[in-house]
Amino acid sequence: MRNDHNSARMTRRGFTSIALAATAAFGLPMPAFALTVDDARGLIDSAVADVNRIIASGKSENAMFGDFERMFARYADVPVIARSALGPAARQASGGQLSAFTKAYQGYLSRKYGRRFREFIGGRIEVTDARPIKSYFEVISVAYLQGEAPFDLRWHVSDKSGKNLFFNIIIEGVNMLASERTEIGALLDRNGGDIDRLVAELKTI
Repeated sequence: MRNDHNSARMTRRGFTSIALAATAAFGLPMPAFALTVDDARGLIDSAVADVNRIIASGKSENAMFGDFERMFARYADVPVIARSALGPAARQASGGQLSAFTKAYQGYLSRKYGRRFREFIGGRIEVTDARPIKSYFEVISVAYLQGEAPFDLRWHVSDKSGKNLFFNIIIEGVNMLASERTEIGALLDRNGGDIDRLVAELKTI
């Protein structure tokens, strides 16, 4: 098992906002793990290192958005996360609507979190362990912030989509999916349940 630790600059509010999750979609047991503990831990080590590099790049806020979008596309299971965030409405959406929502949602996440990532200064994340849970792995880390007590940060990683990707983040026992699903649900309600209108609004946020 790898013992190296990577760090990322962050604030509690920023990471608490990052509600990438799809636990329900991964509930079925798999016959065997192709993904290993080291694979899962390595993925999160790399993701954390990339976040740190983007923050340290000195780029403007707008220039950073594209970098964060590429990071999400590389390390996160965006289609599964998007479907989970959309909730029951995903079952009624056409293929075209779901594809458009996923693309718009990925951009929305990049802008939303990119604005907050710029505040991740003077802190670090240390990956401490990884373990199998049902059909995925949980990578356990601790976030250290200046002037605040360390807090628990857990990443859920799976290869169910054919690649090693993270699909959930748990911070101090709080599943971030609930936050994202609530926010997207509220936006959908504001648009009268119209997914096309929701997609258009996400592009402007």
